[in-house]
Amino acid sequence: MYTVFSTFDVPDEKSEEVIHIYKNRSRSVDGAEGFVDFLLLQNDKRPGELTVQLIFDTKESYLNWVRSEDFKRIHDLEKKYPDQELAAVVPKVSQYKVVAK
Repeated sequence: MYTVFSTFDVPDEKSEEVIHIYKNRSRSVDGAEGFVDFLLLQNDKRPGELTVQLIFDTKESYLNWVRSEDFKRIHDLEKKYPDQELAAVVPKVSQYKVVAK
């Protein structure tokens, strides 16, 4: 398995807005070949720190998703979000292969 974490900070008062966005996400990734799971994590002590975790069966499956038209379309929409403060957020992305379970 292969997992990717995208961690980003938003103002604490906007965290619920972002959570709502992700709860109503397009679910496009869910149909990607090799997709296993999606999680949105919120830091227990810093509510504005959010992390998206994607799990794929292989690194190649993840890279195919990143290169897909659906991925590009979704991320282009994010740049056009009306709240420019949120649209400008750049996540820290970390990628890992799962070596034990």
